[in-house]
Amino acid sequence: MNDRKKIILLPNSERDICFETTLRVKQMLDARGRSTAVCKLFDDITDCALPDGVAFEDFGEQLENAELIIAFGGDGTILRTARMAADVNVPILGVNMGGKGFMAELEPVALELIDDVAEGKYTLEQRMMLDVEIHRGGEIVYSDFALNDVVIRGDNKVIDLMLFGDGQVITHFSGDGAVIATPTGSTAYSMAAGGPIVEEAAENIIVTPICAHVIAAKSFVLVPDRLVSVSLGDRRNNPAFISVDGGDHHAVLTDDVINVFKSLRHTQLVRLSNRNFYKKVSEKLGEAP
Repeated sequence: MNDRKKIILLPNSERDICFETTLRVKQMLDARGRSTAVCKLFDDITDCALPDGVAFEDFGEQLENAELIIAFGGDGTILRTARMAADVNVPILGVNMGGKGFMAELEPVALELIDDVAEGKYTLEQRMMLDVEIHRGGEIVYSDFALNDVVIRGDNKVIDLMLFGDGQVITHFSGDGAVIATPTGSTAYSMAAGGPIVEEAAENIIVTPICAHVIAAKSFVLVPDRLVSVSLGDRRNNPAFISVDGGDHHAVLTDDVINVFKSLRHTQLVRLSNRNFYKKVSEKLGEAP
């Protein structure tokens, strides 16, 4: 009798059209005696019907007895999955159904590696996460956590920012905003803003200005136990917002203090091969081979 934990299949219906790849993987796992559960990632899921004998199950309930999650989509799908699974520490295997798919381990052309998943032949890579808090009038009015990044931006206008590390000034500039990223997020918005690429399994906090109006405003790579604080200066009292992992915007006021620090949470990503990080950067980010 198979008493191993379930494998959750979590499709993004906008990427895996009519769940074609999800259902193929389910058949492969079922054929090898693994118990699976197909769950919804988004409420507004496609109208495509599942075949007879397959039904969507409650994601929260299935997490309680899950070995791992297989997420079908792009990096946004994996980020959303990581946020949902972080508190229960269930590993995630990403199947790239999007564009770059930098965080995904599998491409659809390599689904034969699902056999290794069925047999438990994989390793886990731990990824650092960040906690973020907005302090206002001595109270925490907003808190969240990120696998990729925390972005502070002006609302279509230049803002004045002061960034601190453990209370010491890191930089002070006017510009579009700043990205505070993990190594996982270093290849996303932070890189596009001129920040460095940091190996994904490292533990650092990367602080990158966005379109700073000061030549000296550069990206900083900090040790993981640093408390990064951000406040809006009063030279440009323009509207600003914070966004975590590309999510909803939350207003930031002039007297607010945004604290960002290493989280006690981690995301575990499934690895099925010894993929070369540098080659992946070259392939995914469009450099010549």
